[in-house]
Amino acid sequence: MHPVVNEETCIACGTCESVCPADVFKVAEVSKVVNPDDCIECETCVGSCPTGSITLVE
Repeated sequence: MHPVVNEETCIACGTCESVCPADVFKVAEVSKVVNPDDCIECETCVGSCPTGSITLVE
């Protein structure tokens, strides 16, 4: 599983980047998944996203 960001609802707040222990995200104009294979499936990003823009997919 790896995270996917809905770029239409992402507000680029940086929460996912700051809470991810695996350094999977980088935020600029929107959040981007830059290291999907490093995801440890802890779902911290999913629970922390204020807009619900992150989901884990197969």
